[in-house]
Amino acid sequence: MLVPMKEKKRQRPYIPFGYKLMLTYMFFIVIPVIAIGYFSNAMYQESIRKHARTNTQATLLQIRDNIEYKLEDVERVSSIIYDDYSLVFQLRHFDNGWDTYDRTMRILRPKFQNAMQAARINIAMFIFLQNQHFNETYYGSFEQENLDMLERKYNIYHLDRLVDQEWYRTYPEEEYGKTMVWKKVQRDEEFGRISLLRRMVDVFPLEVKEVGFMRISARIQELFEAMDYLKIGEGSVLLLKDEQGKILYQSGEFPAGRKVEELSEKDYLAITDTLNNGNWKLHAYVPMTIMERDSVRVSMFILGTCAVLLIVFSVAGMFISRYFSVRVMKIVSVLNAFREGDLHKRMRYKGKDEFSQIASALNEMGQNIDHLIEQVYLTQIEKKEAELESLQAQINPHFLYNTLSSISRLAKFGEIDKLQKMVLDLAKFYRLSLNEGRTVIPIRHELEQAEAYLNIQRTKYGDKVAISYDLDPVIVRYVTIKLILQPFIENALEHAWFGDALHIRIEAKKIGDNIVFKVIDNGLGMPPALIRRIFDPVEGQNVGFGIRNVNSRIQLHFGAEYGVTIGSRPGMGTTVQIVIPATPYFPEEGV
Repeated sequence: MLVPMKEKKRQRPYIPFGYKLMLTYMFFIVIPVIAIGYFSNAMYQESIRKHARTNTQATLLQIRDNIEYKLEDVERVSSIIYDDYSLVFQLRHFDNGWDTYDRTMRILRPKFQNAMQAARINIAMFIFLQNQHFNETYYGSFEQENLDMLERKYNIYHLDRLVDQEWYRTYPEEEYGKTMVWKKVQRDEEFGRISLLRRMVDVFPLEVKEVGFMRISARIQELFEAMDYLKIGEGSVLLLKDEQGKILYQSGEFPAGRKVEELSEKDYLAITDTLNNGNWKLHAYVPMTIMERDSVRVSMFILGTCAVLLIVFSVAGMFISRYFSVRVMKIVSVLNAFREGDLHKRMRYKGKDEFSQIASALNEMGQNIDHLIEQVYLTQIEKKEAELESLQAQINPHFLYNTLSSISRLAKFGEIDKLQKMVLDLAKFYRLSLNEGRTVIPIRHELEQAEAYLNIQRTKYGDKVAISYDLDPVIVRYVTIKLILQPFIENALEHAWFGDALHIRIEAKKIGDNIVFKVIDNGLGMPPALIRRIFDPVEGQNVGFGIRNVNSRIQLHFGAEYGVTIGSRPGMGTTVQIVIPATPYFPEEGV
């Protein structure tokens, strides 16, 4: 009997912990909540969709009417000229001399001016006349037109200027009073505009004959400003497409990487309307998340039901969870210790169920994590040191290339004295820069490096460059990483010129526990957008590499709270501020 008893004890069955949790949630919480959520959502989803579609269609109708109104305003201006029979009558005359000039000044130009003043929006008008006896009158150039400068103005050209234009040759045949086309021509695309194209015709005698051509250009932003996706809801998108399916205007953005063709009905509610006599289509895409936010009653119903279920099943759950609470709390205490950094805590369980396996795995995991943390810490230190050396090494070749180019030019033109002075300054610069391979150097060495560099540039530019210094004597007691001033001086000399002279001021002071350097110039300055691109570059652009290089070196060595900041206004100069901690300098032999 003894052997069977031992065998029975060794194979004692148990219910796995996963099954216990699964059965509890399936029967007491998960199944009721899923059922309630599913049926409640089915009840209200359809009504919410209908309501959202109705509201969106009404908003879309208002947007369409606003756009149609502005399009009709431009078309009305073209009709003032198109339907003016007295204007056409004047264009039949082919007299030269004073009579043509007189009719131009008294009749043609006032008619065009009145048409311009009738527009409620800003437009630029171009009139092309078949009758070449009328002189051309225009602002700027036909080939290099500046549409923004031509607003509220009109130009008169001869029609033969359009002979080689593709958009003119493909213009549809005239249907009296109806033929007109909205299209981007000439430099409309460049200036964000679109033009109404329409012929000027003579119907005498009972034959439609082209006597001229009209082009009225208007800003797309002004025509379609009513297209605001916020009128429909956050995250919505409005698209206006022409007859070829090209996007004329878009308000709102789709999620990154998503295209219109990839949108599904589950993600967006799509509604389409037409305008411009059916030639254009106005599309609205409303994210389903907006409609889901409107499902407040459904959410409240589900939350209320869940609260009731929670109260009912909490009593039963207390008795069931008591069985597991002691063992689970031991596991939690070990995990909390791990989270707080104590990886030496261990636990023991008797038996062979899941809890004993978890205890063994946690004990082994704590030991492995402790070992890995130590390895990762050492690896990160080595990586930062390698990054610092790599970033520092990228500055010297750039400076050397520029200086050697200047030396080459001096040699070519035979300026031996300047050449000798520049070579000596370059040698001094690199002697200080190398500094026996040290990255951290005394601040006085950094200032001497900057002075050597400026001497090279003064040899190059002569009296065009003025240099001044404001140095606190106390800073010689501290150290810095090398080559943090020269890149900014070089940047000022390359990009800050605003006229024939440039003044650069170098400041270095101890403020509190920090050393603050400033490189100030009175040059061209930089717009805020350029400063943002320097510190947050767009992929594919290499703007401000040297500035980011210095900033990265400082932060790698001293920490993220230190680094470079730039203050600038176009036309008022630039101030570069470099902040490092005040680290005392302890002289060593040979430094």
